[in-house]
Amino acid sequence: MRAVVAAAALLSVLPPYGLSAQDSTRIAEAQSVLAQLVETYGVSGAEGPVREAVKRLLPSWASLFEAKPALVHTDKGVVPGVFIPRDSGFTRHTPPPLRVDVGATSRAAAMARGVSPGQTVTMPKQYVRLSGTRATGRSFDDRVGATAQLIALRRLDRAALKHQVIFIWSVREEIGLEGAAAAAAALGTTPRRVHAIDTFVSADSPIELPNFAVAPIGRGAVGRALDNSSITPPAYVDSLVQVARARGVALQVGTTNGGNDGSEFTPYGVVDVPIGWPLRYSHSPAEVIDLKDVVSLADMIRAVAETW
Repeated sequence: MRAVVAAAALLSVLPPYGLSAQDSTRIAEAQSVLAQLVETYGVSGAEGPVREAVKRLLPSWASLFEAKPALVHTDKGVVPGVFIPRDSGFTRHTPPPLRVDVGATSRAAAMARGVSPGQTVTMPKQYVRLSGTRATGRSFDDRVGATAQLIALRRLDRAALKHQVIFIWSVREEIGLEGAAAAAAALGTTPRRVHAIDTFVSADSPIELPNFAVAPIGRGAVGRALDNSSITPPAYVDSLVQVARARGVALQVGTTNGGNDGSEFTPYGVVDVPIGWPLRYSHSPAEVIDLKDVVSLADMIRAVAETW
């Protein structure tokens, strides 16, 4: 695999000079990237490893949507399209806006198909089972939480309940926890505890530092002790762990970034004890989960409802 740049052939001769600190940093960067590419095998016709290395070394802003199928969600149904590749090679800062081509040749033709300003655009997605109990796809956050609640309710022993338990599927989490805020306002000071069932964004991936937010996928649900929106009182974390042990449910405890819907209940004096599930590559088209964690989370929800 070769990188090809269309340019005139130039040759310049410069006198020797010393390296500044900035130059040394750039040399170190060149050394790091070049060494990885050189040491990656890419025989002609089997350049896959080099392709993956290039993808891994791309900057975080490099778009995954370029030249991919798109879906415009209209009142008349879904209209297929394609994300137009952007000429970002000469852009120093913000790349050009992302655009979708639905095949129309005019504004009127696009609107005749139902496309109009303000509609949402996504890309096709698919749930794909990987080896063992792993799976990949998009929108695991928080379809996994919704799945765990459904499974917990299917297996719930209603006769074992010692108090009222309310299951809530809240909406508009990504734009400001609006659904959770409405539920919290409606319930007020009535609940004693709230358990936000949400993603635990884990650093369990090959390229992330293991010094924060590590909850390996496949090792069970996660008690969320601390995040950017709430702190779970230590006594409640300990109690959650005891519930898990008593029921034989795999449970990890960790801290992570991000927030959770339960934080909307805390202004009413309700204790927030979030329970999550570990996720790799959060908010990407290739999120990775382990189905064992989904089962563990469902079992944990059931255990909390029945015994705590």
